[in-house]
Amino acid sequence: MTQSDPRAIIEQAPMSRFQWTIVWIMVALNALDGFDVLSISFAAPGVAREWGVDRASLGVVLSMELIGMSLGSITLGGVADRLGRRRTVLGCLPVMAIGMIGASLAGSVVALSVWRVVTGIGIGGMLAVTNAAVAEAANAKRRSLCVVLMATGYPIGAVIGGAISAELLKSFDWPIVFQFGALMTLCMIPIVWAFAPESIAFEMQRGDAGRLARINATLRRMGHDAVAALPAPAIRPRRAPLAELFTPDYTRRTILMTIAYFAHITTFYYLLKWIPKIVVDMGFAPSTAAGVLVWANLGGAAGSLLLGFLSTRISVRLLTMGVMAVSVAMVVLFGRGQADLAGLSLISAATGFFTNAGMVGLYALLARYFPTDLRATATGFAIGVGRGGSALAPALAGVLFVSGFGLWGTSAVMALGSLVALGALALLPRMRDA
Repeated sequence: MTQSDPRAIIEQAPMSRFQWTIVWIMVALNALDGFDVLSISFAAPGVAREWGVDRASLGVVLSMELIGMSLGSITLGGVADRLGRRRTVLGCLPVMAIGMIGASLAGSVVALSVWRVVTGIGIGGMLAVTNAAVAEAANAKRRSLCVVLMATGYPIGAVIGGAISAELLKSFDWPIVFQFGALMTLCMIPIVWAFAPESIAFEMQRGDAGRLARINATLRRMGHDAVAALPAPAIRPRRAPLAELFTPDYTRRTILMTIAYFAHITTFYYLLKWIPKIVVDMGFAPSTAAGVLVWANLGGAAGSLLLGFLSTRISVRLLTMGVMAVSVAMVVLFGRGQADLAGLSLISAATGFFTNAGMVGLYALLARYFPTDLRATATGFAIGVGRGGSALAPALAGVLFVSGFGLWGTSAVMALGSLVALGALALLPRMRDA
């Protein structure tokens, strides 16, 4: 056995196959989030047709899981920093599945909205945890890349889920989308149980007698040597995790990261939530609408991967600011409309490329700007406040449409979110590794 600090071993050693397995499981979980969040977008045209829901009311329904995400992220991010990443994930998955099953059985707008809130609670907690879990499984050299890969799971899940939804909607009504999502969610529970141990960085903060054995078991699975003893846990003042975010060391970065997330995700969700309805209103079939949303997410996946590749060479902060600047222009350009489906698919893919790259950059920055014992709390707070506020985005877009702004006017207003996020990131303190 060695005498090294397990955290230093993980930081400095090359990543093993098992460490990459943990990363890919978190990618899959985020892909599940991507599909679950967008499932209501895939189902929206059918819901509107069956229940006679107008645009303004549909915008409210589209916002419901965002409210749930706000509750889940803020509360469960702190839980994950106290009880652990693994336990929180295994608790979120059943909540998500129950919400999806309930949505498929809903018989009214109110019932559907309630079940979307339930689903959102599980998703919100999951997003806070996966970001921290990936950052703590990766070594220092690959951390930004791994966090970006995790976030890339979101558009990948939307692409795969959208393609499957497009086929399912040809033969079944809208509830099948939620039923498929519930099945995939349940399938992830045994995978997480078997192959995603608690993070070593989190275990190091616990004071119980069994932590050395658990840490050594995980180190062996990662292909590293066991350690004979552990350094004493760092003694820090015991505050509530949320209160710690507003101490002098972290207040500025907490506020600016939360503003950036809040503002950019407002633009991001306008695009993803309204594409299917916009396509259907142009006279195309609902299954075709899901296909256009797939193109938007294909572009998003490509943008995420490119940002991940460049993040090993260029400052993540500067990269994220750059793609946000372009996303402002692209959302406005999207609002000019297209004459045919091919043109709409192309502009949706290009816009998704930059808006999603901005999102994954924010996740990478959250992992860099906060330490282990605050990482899930900080991510959960930013996501929670951001998703809670951006729940207004689909509803606001619906009101703008009904008020006569049209596609161009609505898009111009909603693009301002990325511009505000760019300004917030410009004010962040500089860090050597960000």
